[in-house]
Amino acid sequence: MKSTTTTAEKSSLPKMPAGVWVLGLVSMLMDISSEMIHSLLPLFMVTTLGASALSVGMVEGLAESTALIVKVFSGALSDYFGKRKGLAVCGYALGALTKPLFAVASTTGSVLTARLLDRVGKGIRGAPRDALVADIAPPSLRGAAFGLRQSLDTVGAFLGPLLAVGLMLLWSNDFRAVFWVAAIPGLMAVALLSFGLREPARPATARRSSPIQRQNLQRLGRSYWSVVVIGAVFTLARFSEAFLVLRAQQAGIPLALVPLVMVAMNVVYALSAYPFGRLSDRVSHRKLLAGGLLMLIAAAVVLASSDHWGVLLAGVALWGIHMGMTQGLLATMVADSAPADLRGTAYGFFSLVSGLAMLLASVLAGLLWDRLGASFTFHAGAAFCLVALIGLAWQPGTTRPAA
Repeated sequence: MKSTTTTAEKSSLPKMPAGVWVLGLVSMLMDISSEMIHSLLPLFMVTTLGASALSVGMVEGLAESTALIVKVFSGALSDYFGKRKGLAVCGYALGALTKPLFAVASTTGSVLTARLLDRVGKGIRGAPRDALVADIAPPSLRGAAFGLRQSLDTVGAFLGPLLAVGLMLLWSNDFRAVFWVAAIPGLMAVALLSFGLREPARPATARRSSPIQRQNLQRLGRSYWSVVVIGAVFTLARFSEAFLVLRAQQAGIPLALVPLVMVAMNVVYALSAYPFGRLSDRVSHRKLLAGGLLMLIAAAVVLASSDHWGVLLAGVALWGIHMGMTQGLLATMVADSAPADLRGTAYGFFSLVSGLAMLLASVLAGLLWDRLGASFTFHAGAAFCLVALIGLAWQPGTTRPAA
């Protein structure tokens, strides 16, 4: 059984459509660009602009929730027009062009403006891109396809902070110079998507109808909305990774080296995303989600226990395993539970609800951090995870892998 499983895992990569690889590489380049900034942004706000942890939480929560809310409209538009690539290109282009705004930001408000515009770009591209992955990948490889895209995306998420660390050391902690360089891989992502991907043809329909009208939303069904609820509870239990960066600062790590905490988390995430994505094609989704929550509980408890750098790295590694177990899986569950012609809309509404949860979770985490300290914040995160675990046990009909 073990050798059969290993052979199946090895043989799935050569069978993966080229379009999935292109979308993964595009995600990787844009994540290099974004994480060069995001791994430094909490430190830039706190040390250079004098912002509080609550301000960091509010900026992160508003930015990420904006991205997730915008996905509703971009996903619905991609379903309505039957075209997804154009919207994805526009979203990546907006993300690339906003990077210089961080370099010239002088106040928390200007950082917020840059983050919101950047995340609008993410929102525009997110749902059409995920729907493209579902359109391109055969059903038997859907979990593996989302795992591969997520894994390549996460390779960018640790290469970005590595580049940031190197440039910070080279340029004596010059945040703004690093932010300028971050625009380059973003522009490369736009070029690759524009010229490297051919969108698959979709069957023409007799007439177009709004994907968000009542009868279409009813077609999404109970199974899909159960996945939406699970995704929202997961988001409430996991606040922004910006707080991992702030925890690293408390550990006394030199300023230029703090982004390495995101490198460590994303290395684990990248290594685990594809294997767990492949596994999700064959095992119970409920068990895999429950395992991810248990990993997040362990991460939160470890991070709350001490700010020693060794304990910090252990907690960050557990956090990365949780991400690898759950993020591609949730995307797969949305694709499996939604009609093919409404996948963009399905990802959009999933993201809308998760976006509202992200805003609440990040603001609450920032408030707890300022009022009661880091340990209490992570213990509160573990408590939310327990609630999510109980809620998952009560959710029916969302755990069988696709046939």
